[in-house]
Amino acid sequence: MNYTIETSDEVLWQAASYGDAHAEEILIEKYNRLVKICSRPFFLAGGDSEDLIQEGMMGLLSAIRQFDPARDTAFKTYAENCIRNRLLSAIKSASRFKHTPLNESVSFESPMFDDMAHPSGLMRDPEELIIARERLAEVNSVLSGSLSQLEKKVLEFYLSGLSYQEIADAISKTPKSIDNAVQRIRKKLAQLLNSGDISKS
Repeated sequence: MNYTIETSDEVLWQAASYGDAHAEEILIEKYNRLVKICSRPFFLAGGDSEDLIQEGMMGLLSAIRQFDPARDTAFKTYAENCIRNRLLSAIKSASRFKHTPLNESVSFESPMFDDMAHPSGLMRDPEELIIARERLAEVNSVLSGSLSQLEKKVLEFYLSGLSYQEIADAISKTPKSIDNAVQRIRKKLAQLLNSGDISKS
C-alpha cells in the first residue's frame, strides 16, 4: 500500500505492527515535528538539540512498538507521553552522571500546545519533581518580559517545531539571525534562572 502522512494513525500503526517498514517510516515522519516540539524547551535551558531529538525519536519508536489500541488512548497522546518520558529520563540520567549539560530543563505553556495538554515544569536536578503548573506562569512572565519583539516571535515559532529556515522565511530574516536570536534567548533564560528572578524553590 502507498502510505502517506495523510494516512490515519490507526492504519499506519496496524501495518507497522505487522512489520511493514514503510508504514513505520511514514509514522515516524508524521510525528517528527512532535519530537521537535517536545525537545526544544529542554534545549533552550541547557541541552544539546541533536541529543534531545535523538532521545525523543527513541521515545517515538517505543510508542510505535508498545502502543495498545485496546486502551482508550489515541496514538498521538500515547506517543507524546512516551517522547516526554524519554526526554525526562535522559535529562535525569545526564544530571546523575554529569556526562552532558542536560541538568536543567524548563517547559513552557503556550497556546500552540492547547491540543497537546501535558504536565510541565522546571527541574534543577534528578531528585526534584516537576514543579506545579502555576509556576510556569512565573517562568513565562519573567522570560517574556526580557525578550525583544523579534525574540518573542522567534521563540513562538521555534517552540512550534519550525526549522531555522522556516522561521527565517516566516519573518523575512536570515537563518543566521534566527540562530543568534535562539542563542540570546538561551542566555537570557540561564541568567534569569541563575539570578533568582525565576525562583527555584
